[in-house]
Amino acid sequence: MAMQLIRLVRQMKSEQGLSFIEILVGLAIVAVVTTAFMSGMTTTFKGIEVSQERVAAESLAKSQIEYIKVQDYVAVADYNPGDPANRYEPIDIPADLLSAGYSIEINTPQIVISSNETGFELQSVNVTVKRNEQGKLIITFYKLND
Repeated sequence: MAMQLIRLVRQMKSEQGLSFIEILVGLAIVAVVTTAFMSGMTTTFKGIEVSQERVAAESLAKSQIEYIKVQDYVAVADYNPGDPANRYEPIDIPADLLSAGYSIEINTPQIVISSNETGFELQSVNVTVKRNEQGKLIITFYKLND
């Protein structure tokens, strides 16, 4: 009986060692899975942020372009960014986008085609959307004097 008790104690001690190793292996597997999951979540959140930034920039640029289209034509020779009467006016940026660091630049128009005889002028206008002074989107469109 004493011999059986000694064997049982030895068997229990060896099983405790295996249980500890099994626990360590299980924890290592959980750590690897958790790390992979967190990495995936980080990538997803970064993708969402980039997508939202792109949508905001496109929306601002399209709004600015549409606003320029309804403004009176300003000839390239008369264009002066410092004079509100001789420039294309920027849109009012919504407060949430303004606080997020978005801004719009309307570059000085460039002549594409011009005729002094008929007064015809086709100009290209660049609208640049920036966030925290970094360019996010540039759209070029054309405006024709009527």
